[in-house]
Amino acid sequence: MRFLLFILLMTSFLVFSQERKLPRVFTTEQPDVIASQLKDEAARAFEHFIIKDVPSWLNNRNALRNKIIKHAGVDFFPDLELEVKETDRQQMNGYTIRNIRFQTRPGVFATASLYVPDGRGAFPAVIVTHGHWDGGRRSDLFQSVGHSLAQNGYVCLVMDAWGAGERTSEHEVHEYHGSNLGASLMNIGETLLGMQVTDNIRGVDLLSSFPFVDKERIGATGASGGGNQSMWLAAIDERIKAVVPVVSVGTFQSYILNSNCVCELLPDGLMCTEEAGVLGLIAPRALNILNAMEDKNPSFSTAEMLRSYEGALPVFQHLNAEKQIQYTLFNTGHGYPKEMREAMVGWFNLKLKKEGDGSPQPEKDFQLLPLASLATYKDGMRESELITTAQYVKRQGKLLRSNLKTAAFDPELRRTELTELLKVSEIPELERVISNGSEEGWKKLVIESSDSKYIPILYRSAKKGNRYKIMFSGSGKDSIPVSAIEQQIEKGAGVILIDLWGTGEQSSPLAQKIDGRLPALHTLSRSALWLGKTIMGEWVKDIHMIAGFVKTKESNPEIEIMGFEEAGVAAILYGALFSEAQKIVSVNSPYSYLFDTRADVDYYNMGLHIPGFLVWGDLSLAASLSNAQITFLHPRTMSGNRPSNVQLKTIKSEYVHFERLANKHIETKFID
Repeated sequence: MRFLLFILLMTSFLVFSQERKLPRVFTTEQPDVIASQLKDEAARAFEHFIIKDVPSWLNNRNALRNKIIKHAGVDFFPDLELEVKETDRQQMNGYTIRNIRFQTRPGVFATASLYVPDGRGAFPAVIVTHGHWDGGRRSDLFQSVGHSLAQNGYVCLVMDAWGAGERTSEHEVHEYHGSNLGASLMNIGETLLGMQVTDNIRGVDLLSSFPFVDKERIGATGASGGGNQSMWLAAIDERIKAVVPVVSVGTFQSYILNSNCVCELLPDGLMCTEEAGVLGLIAPRALNILNAMEDKNPSFSTAEMLRSYEGALPVFQHLNAEKQIQYTLFNTGHGYPKEMREAMVGWFNLKLKKEGDGSPQPEKDFQLLPLASLATYKDGMRESELITTAQYVKRQGKLLRSNLKTAAFDPELRRTELTELLKVSEIPELERVISNGSEEGWKKLVIESSDSKYIPILYRSAKKGNRYKIMFSGSGKDSIPVSAIEQQIEKGAGVILIDLWGTGEQSSPLAQKIDGRLPALHTLSRSALWLGKTIMGEWVKDIHMIAGFVKTKESNPEIEIMGFEEAGVAAILYGALFSEAQKIVSVNSPYSYLFDTRADVDYYNMGLHIPGFLVWGDLSLAASLSNAQITFLHPRTMSGNRPSNVQLKTIKSEYVHFERLANKHIETKFID
């Protein structure tokens, strides 16, 4: 009866939210500890990766390139059929524009505009990568780049980036390809950065296949996020002989606690290189960095660009290629304006045509075309083969899961692998407990850990027995249901409410400000991943720290943990790695990392993503590694949908399958 009452109380809260504030643990305004710590780590990484011994660095450059390929998930398909399809062609003054699509990976097609000068060729060619502008490759900005290059005798391939332009979830409906949508690629072992670089490598394959292209004279350029794409492409693919990244070069250090897209995220990036190292991989090929002195994005500021330029310069000098690297400053804002295009063409003329001295080439007049006339597909006529991010993640996730069920199962090996995925190999210790007094029956405590965390908790000791309930939410302790807290207090249990890393009183005001309208924890998740962390891993360490604190207050305590929304996943993962908890309840949380639907993809915050998690397994596998009784209360999909009865039956059978493999005798419960 009491259990039924609990379910009713929980259900009523989840339908009708209650406004209230718990006592604050910190009595005064606190410094932004998280922002300071992450920025300090990034600064140390920058210093660590300064190229001091060029010969040694050159000896390891292939290893660095391979690390980038691995962490980004870049793939190569040199023998895959390109399956080029042209849907329309327009004759311009001295060149044609062809609307095409071609295959970039098995079953995946990219839309593009191909600008081809009149005549037989063979012409030099340039691949153009766009940034976050409405219209993608067909926007006025990137049309202009294509027109300008074609007028100067270059074949120009302007591709729609992964998830942008004509490759959005709904054809001809603009969509931001980042946030949770783009980040979902990480769960299947891919990255948005890697998907784009793979596409662009295939773009080079395409250009190299044309008889009218001189494959020994291929360049790359792009602006903003597209400038980053051109840089990564040139660093990885040596067929790019000259590259002009525009309003994009800065430092990776400056990405930390800044507003960059996940398409510019290399997981563990600052654990293996700085941007100077990526630029160094381009040497001795030609590199001209175009920088806007009025750029509002701190990551692309002139000062940050110069730090990377100066860091890469010794590599070019050592290879007797000092004339192959330069930067050019413009009194402009963020974009790819006429003066930058003129500088780009002049540089390519020198490096790809061996013409001129690299000075800007005056741009001729051209006519910008309506977006519809450059579309590969008429509105509503897009081929089903043009797979979107949502479709790809869903397809690949199911494929990984089908392989998982037949895989060999070693619980200890799986725990070790999970530890590495979550980045929790080093477990901090409890340093001290700071008391900030009491309020409304709560002891206000700060748990200081050996890794310099200050975890705020509200604590009530047990009145009956030795049972303790540790509770936390993905949005901070103020989001924990009142009914759930009060029920535990009435039962006489000890209660501990936590603000996990990045939430509540342990949040970063700077990160929250930068997030703006983006999903919560966007900035922290991306920054943490650059530095070799995951938010889920940080939460698991916090939970472990508090469980250890309980054991200092009570001998042989009965520990139960309850996590809400995203934090419910952390509760399951904690149970897979540590054995302190006897019961784990995950409330309103996903039961699987399989992608569900594009709609409501931002239902959960950005703390959820774990690179490679579905390659490792899924929550069903994690639950089987736990000794605790696990209960999913109101289980949901990754898009926040409730499972149907048929789906719930399938879910239960999957959890039972892994429990049997792990020789676990306590079945996971699902209560809707």
